[in-house]
Amino acid sequence: MFLYEKNSHFNFANLITFLNISCGLIAMYFIQQGNFFIAIIFAWIAGGFDILDGKIARKYKLSTEFGVQLDSFADFLSFVIMPSFLLFYALQKGTNFETILAGVVFLYYIISGLRRLIEFNLKSEAGRVERFFIGVPTPLGAIILWIFYLLYSYSIVTNLYIILCLVIVLAYLLNSKVKIPHP
Repeated sequence: MFLYEKNSHFNFANLITFLNISCGLIAMYFIQQGNFFIAIIFAWIAGGFDILDGKIARKYKLSTEFGVQLDSFADFLSFVIMPSFLLFYALQKGTNFETILAGVVFLYYIISGLRRLIEFNLKSEAGRVERFFIGVPTPLGAIILWIFYLLYSYSIVTNLYIILCLVIVLAYLLNSKVKIPHP
């Protein structure tokens, strides 16, 4: 059965990764509609699929180079672009200058996330899990961006510039030498 064939692009693990991508795209739709709550639900479901696809790939020996690349694409969409859009759209209450500044900051974050994922792919082997991530992994970055969203949305941190500075620091940490234990 093709679901358990390692070299099938539609094996069980990859299908779960496609569900991750689908949830990220659906979340972006709801962000555009201004329904951040539903978007966040789909983002968390995408995170669940991200955990599950790796476990399935290792358990059933379905890890391939295609799967590694597909997983990074899913991470880029669901844990870099989508949470950046969420926070960017949530911050849209300021002047044109602030909107442009926020856009530049989030472009920096997105490029940093993409760079991190490319570096990760170049250094990883299919099916192998390291003890530590070097730099903040993109799913953790997404969680931190969601925390920034909550801080801003619940008026705990109301200054746009503080939030943007935090995003810049996080973007830097994506490609830093900090060690994060692998779960």
